[in-house]
Amino acid sequence: MKKLLAAACMAALFAMPQVSRAEDITRFAPLKPDELSPAQKAWADMIAVPPRNAKFGAPPYRAYIRNPELAPRLSALSDYLRWNTTLPARLSEFAILITARQWTAQYEWFAHYPLALKAGLDPKILGDVAAGRRPENMREDEAALYDLAAALYRDKKVSDTVYKAAVDRFGERGVMDIIGIIGYYDLVSMTLITMQAGAPNDSVPPLPALSK
Repeated sequence: MKKLLAAACMAALFAMPQVSRAEDITRFAPLKPDELSPAQKAWADMIAVPPRNAKFGAPPYRAYIRNPELAPRLSALSDYLRWNTTLPARLSEFAILITARQWTAQYEWFAHYPLALKAGLDPKILGDVAAGRRPENMREDEAALYDLAAALYRDKKVSDTVYKAAVDRFGERGVMDIIGIIGYYDLVSMTLITMQAGAPNDSVPPLPALSK
């Protein structure tokens, strides 16, 4: 059974995702199993188990595999930032979606929007983020996270007031968790943009273009 599951996951990993309302992704074209180097196959085998199996067949993995020395380091970082930080899923997904909005990374927004709702984030907050506005009626922890991310992206500096609010709420380790999530998903966003990865379907409202 495990062999069958691994084989199915491997097949999905290299399959071309169906993309509507956009050109099919042609950059970093899917590799066939017999095209993999030993190092690439070792990494593909490593990620062909839960909890990562939900992502098989989708970007950015088929880009990562081009660099089998970097790929396992990225997937290890992803594992920590997705499931092992001090933050609840509601805040982790919030940070990811703030990052997706920063880059207008449609695939990332599509993938994490339903996860944020499932984790308990108010859809009105996500609507404000999508529109490029500071959300209203955020919880205290959401406001502290948002203001830290906004300071980093917009101001390129963090004021004492913003820093104190974040440390009081999350502690120094939690602040580093937030910075880690934002930084890693910057990399994911850049990978997806380079791949020209759009949302696979229209089940999630796409990010609108923001005026400069």
